Amino acid sequence: MFASINPYSQKKLKTYRPDSQSVIERKLKQADRAFADWSALSISERIGYLRNVSQYLTDNKQRYGELMTAEMGKTLKEAVAEVEKCAATCTYYADHAESFLADQPIDTEAKSSFITYQPLGPVLAIMPWNFPFWQVMRFAIPSLIAGNVGLLKHASNVFGCALAIEEIFRESGLPEGAFQSLLVDSSAVEGILKDKRVKAVTLTGSGHAGASVASIAGSQIKKSVLELGGSDALIILADADLDKAAQVAVKSRMQNAGQSCIAAKRFIIEKSVKKEFTDRVLHHIGQIKQGDPMDDATTMGPMARLNLADDIERQYRESMAKGAKLLSGGLRSGCNVAPILLDKVKPGMAAFDEETFGPLAVLIEAKDEADAIRLANQSEFGLGSALWTRDLEKADRLARQIQAGSVFVNGLMRSDPHVPFGGIKTSGFGRELSEVGIKEFVNVKTVWVEKT
Repeated sequence: MFASINPYSQKKLKTYRPDSQSVIERKLKQADRAFADWSALSISERIGYLRNVSQYLTDNKQRYGELMTAEMGKTLKEAVAEVEKCAATCTYYADHAESFLADQPIDTEAKSSFITYQPLGPVLAIMPWNFPFWQVMRFAIPSLIAGNVGLLKHASNVFGCALAIEEIFRESGLPEGAFQSLLVDSSAVEGILKDKRVKAVTLTGSGHAGASVASIAGSQIKKSVLELGGSDALIILADADLDKAAQVAVKSRMQNAGQSCIAAKRFIIEKSVKKEFTDRVLHHIGQIKQGDPMDDATTMGPMARLNLADDIERQYRESMAKGAKLLSGGLRSGCNVAPILLDKVKPGMAAFDEETFGPLAVLIEAKDEADAIRLANQSEFGLGSALWTRDLEKADRLARQIQAGSVFVNGLMRSDPHVPFGGIKTSGFGRELSEVGIKEFVNVKTVWVEKT
């Protein structure tokens, strides 16, 4: 049995029986049948259903927000905002999908030639718990509008959210089987992915999980998209607006109790302004209010699971053993971890080398801007990054030198439906969101008509 446990109270919310092999087979058959019907609809018809999804999310945002908060601990305000973001993304794709997927004429010697974009079939999505609605919806919305159908293997601690997302699509009128949740653990993934009816896979998770899924998909010659987290650099140059930079840095690092793939994790600061910036960061960390995530006064809830809090504790203690200095935080009660700020962090420490998935920020001193870029790129990860400087010409030059899937200049690192999201190096490959994302799971087909 799988159990959903409230991370703040540690009370068991609900248990779920794993899908048997016969249930998995039934769901695969339903997905296969649903694809035939769903893909036969015009894109404008599919868009109509997704507008229903947007409205349904909006109408039920409080209920779904409370479910997220109960299952994984984010504040209710963050959870409701997550549902709103999902609804807005539905609207974005409803407004733009027809132009994104329109046939593209190509000028050749043929009588006519064009590219057309056609769906692949059932796509398996393996998703994490930290943004239990958004991670799923940013895959599902564009994939469904393109004509694919979805099979969700969600993290077992948020199976309530998994079933709620299935409910959303069903109540919005999509045909039976167009989107289904599989209540299985990771041991079942290989068999599902090897099934001939499953045409592709997307995964957001750890590097170990990504390597395993990519290997299975490769053995079956199936498309895969991987988003595998990061150790994002936030670079503070000497001419930065330190007040704004510190406020945004703390928000980026500590939102969702620090459990975000794309978040400022390594604060890399030019030496001349390091003390000023550190003082401002400490001030903003001091404003964080921990407590019951259902309480509107709480600004940071607990981490989602005890083992995740264990890992953050290990990372900061190992880093301190190698010379890092604790400036604030570190006290822990169960899943509740007081926001941690470490100074004097260097390569070779866990807090520099590993992804720190919790409320742990680190300060890294750079000699100058060239050294800051070197330190930012001295990572096996390459998901997001941020750069703070008042000199926008310099920002343009340096942003091109940062090895990451995105660079945010003088602003908060985030995912947004208007722009592609994804990473390089061990942060994965492929992209979600925007026009690029909707074309990840389609057949880019050439049609060539000869002159007669």
